[in-house]
Amino acid sequence: MIKLIITITRKFARVLNNIVHFLECKNQSESIKSKFVDLAPTDNADKAGVYSEAILFAMKNAKVFNIALTGPYGSGKSSIIQTFLKKHKRPSLHISLASFVPEINTDDETVSRQEIERSILQQMLYGADANKLPLSRFKRIRTPSVWSVFKTLYIMLGILSIWYVLPHRNDIISGSFFIPFSYSNWLNFGSIFLSVTFLWSTLHYFYVASFGLTLKSISLTDVEIKPANDNQESILNRHLDEIVYFFQCTSYDLVIIEDLDRFNDAEIFVTLREINSLVNENAGVNHTVKFLYALRDDMFLNTERTKFFEFIIPVIPIINTSNSIDMMLEQGKRLDLDDRLDRQFLREVSRYLNDLRLIQNIFNEYKIYVANLETDGENLLDANKLLAILIYKNVYPRDFEELHRGEGVLAKVLNQQDELIGVCEKKFRTELKQLENQIVAGEKQIPSDVKELQKIYLMTLIEQLPKDTYSISLNSSYWFAFQELFDNDIFEQLINTSQIHCHFNNGYYRKININNLQDEVDPHKSYQQRKLEVESIATDNKNSILRKISDLRSKIATLRLTNLNELLRLNSESMQDLFEDFGANGELARFLILESYLDDTYYQYTSLFHSGRLSPNDNKFLIQIRAFVTPEPNFPIDNPAEVVAAMREEDFRQNYVLN
Repeated sequence: MIKLIITITRKFARVLNNIVHFLECKNQSESIKSKFVDLAPTDNADKAGVYSEAILFAMKNAKVFNIALTGPYGSGKSSIIQTFLKKHKRPSLHISLASFVPEINTDDETVSRQEIERSILQQMLYGADANKLPLSRFKRIRTPSVWSVFKTLYIMLGILSIWYVLPHRNDIISGSFFIPFSYSNWLNFGSIFLSVTFLWSTLHYFYVASFGLTLKSISLTDVEIKPANDNQESILNRHLDEIVYFFQCTSYDLVIIEDLDRFNDAEIFVTLREINSLVNENAGVNHTVKFLYALRDDMFLNTERTKFFEFIIPVIPIINTSNSIDMMLEQGKRLDLDDRLDRQFLREVSRYLNDLRLIQNIFNEYKIYVANLETDGENLLDANKLLAILIYKNVYPRDFEELHRGEGVLAKVLNQQDELIGVCEKKFRTELKQLENQIVAGEKQIPSDVKELQKIYLMTLIEQLPKDTYSISLNSSYWFAFQELFDNDIFEQLINTSQIHCHFNNGYYRKININNLQDEVDPHKSYQQRKLEVESIATDNKNSILRKISDLRSKIATLRLTNLNELLRLNSESMQDLFEDFGANGELARFLILESYLDDTYYQYTSLFHSGRLSPNDNKFLIQIRAFVTPEPNFPIDNPAEVVAAMREEDFRQNYVLN
């Protein structure tokens, strides 16, 4: 008795719980709608009714059989079709090939034309009830109806009647089976009538079923016999009689075909056009069937599409790179994120997003991630970085999945940090050494300034000239006294001249070769080299070089604390190779990484965080010391308490504890 009471109480409590759950869901429905949006095509996309009016015109036009709804991906073609079907109820068959699109960057995964045609045929024939196509060769599972009970009863009574009639064969032939001819002999009359009716219906059933047999393609469960040229023949053409029979038995007058343009195969459109023509010309099809294609504008080249379709409806995209910022701001406002998201970041990243469904899904996931990551009510996470992670997740889903295993393109870029630090350090040290050598070389020069250096070269020149030289000329047109040679412009011309003209006191002239002038002063360095070294020790220039040296030493000291995006910018010459593996959308990844929205803190945004949990840096530090490798003293540690707890007692006598 007690068990019965417990059972009844539990059932009653379960009913009350369901009622409470229903009331709560009804009360929260509005708030849930404000948090999430579905990605399905909407049936309210054509507010002005222009597209519906155009489709309706094509449907009523007797000359139009093939209609094209053209526009780029994400322009709202499916929503326009749904809106039309909502406004104008009509029997329509929807065929979508989105699930057959091969993944990007997988050259070994391609969809053949036969697979596409098979999908079209399956969606067409299996979209109708099997009972409406009794003569179809494609046998499908049929669900027993309510009348199946009466059918089985009829079969049972038919078998019993035959079993009853067979022993009375001689009486039936002699006619005694029907005597007396009255109601009292109802059993004999009823059994003979039921037997004849049952035999006739059985023969009729097998006769009709024989129409579905064919020698061209016989399927017996898993056994299928096909012709030898099956792989080359078009599946739609081979089963053309099935397609015509399908439209004879159904009332569909509009066939909607979507995503067929993703395969870039124009021949399939030609085949469908031929099928449309044959179906409409068939005498057994008593209604007009029209095909509506949703495809890209560039599916057909030049004027080919105007020859293929009788009516074309262009779709103006509702979103592109210029107005996607408005869509993102709308989503942010819906989730009350205006204060947390950087408006400039949204404006810049929106240029890479032009799909409304993608943007809506990013913010749907944002709401779920925030609810799980910020369980304590504190907004500690950077909303912009979280949004960047989710943008990366939606644009590069495969790479995001591999990131959890430390693989993929982004993981490869993040792992370049140590290598980039080494390259930058080598580059800085090389530049530092050059500057230090420049200071040392300048201080070794004997001349205190350029003027003094010029005097040395002029004195060497005077020693090479004849004793009675009165003046000299560089081009025999203008003569200079020795005092004029100290002018900087004249000296620069003189030092680069191979020969000069000498004017003597007696009025004679003579050419003198001075090619070896610079070698006489210094056989290892030219005048220009020595001039640069002398100038390098000048006060202003020397102070400038010393400031550069100080900056370089500071950069080297803080190099391991430099963010990844800064390291990538410092190595811009090798940065291009790192982003090539992202493929066509590499510019988005470049922006997110170089602007530091994607960095080595990604793990805080991709998995649940528990207080005291080791970060990748902490784990890397422990791995290194366990391998007796001493990390740099400035190696970053995020959770010191957990790192200390994971260390051994003898570790604190080693050098790597000086972190």
